[in-house]
Amino acid sequence: QVILAESGGGLVQAGGSLRLSCAASGRPFGSHDLAWYRQAPGKEREFVAAINWKGVNTLYQDSVKDRFTISRNNAKSTVYLEMRSLYPEDTAVYYCAADQLRGSVPAMCAQGYTLRSWGRGTQVTVSS
Repeated sequence: QVILAESGGGLVQAGGSLRLSCAASGRPFGSHDLAWYRQAPGKEREFVAAINWKGVNTLYQDSVKDRFTISRNNAKSTVYLEMRSLYPEDTAVYYCAADQLRGSVPAMCAQGYTLRSWGRGTQVTVSS
């Protein structure tokens, strides 16, 4: 099982930027597809972005598509979420997740699949 640890959350003003990181240990990082999810207070967890094991194919939730960028560095066993033009409604706990989907994570997440290994999350708060 891969172990995930998110970092980089914090308090930022609306319109600002943050970069989240998620470091992995345990199973070989390069064999895992990865995703970011978030959960706002009183709301259900929602998918944010995904990237396949080779970092070639990505998928984004429509509301973040032009503002967030997911990337990965397999040599550092780390996945990133670059967030720009943040809105107060982006406030949530952000989680990274991993699964061995052989590169099919964009298609799987588009169909509502939820990845199986999770970190503990990092809080992002956007003030208005």
